[in-house]
Amino acid sequence: MGLFKRLRRRRRRTAANSVTSEDTEYLRAWAEQRRGVEGFLEPPTVMTQTTLVLVAHDGEWTRRRVRSADAAHRFTNKLGIPFYEVSKTGYPQRMRDYQARQRILRKRERRRSLEE
Repeated sequence: MGLFKRLRRRRRRTAANSVTSEDTEYLRAWAEQRRGVEGFLEPPTVMTQTTLVLVAHDGEWTRRRVRSADAAHRFTNKLGIPFYEVSKTGYPQRMRDYQARQRILRKRERRRSLEE
């Protein structure tokens, strides 16, 4: 066994990181329950697989794994929602605004619970 062969990691597909029909079904149901939904493809990284982020009109969002960029594009086309690549367009401002609002609400809730 060579030196580099020992250092090389072997990637194995496990149940924890594989795409399931539950992921797809969750995204479909989430998109159907909200309006103004758009899909944003996140490219794979060393730590994560390719993911699809769905963002609603108010900035609420969810993220799930997808098999590939093509699969994500087909999925959004089937649902009739716009499709973007985060590496080209970035995240929408409304998503960042939603996160900021949620952070403020969590702080207020913590203060209330400490005062009681």
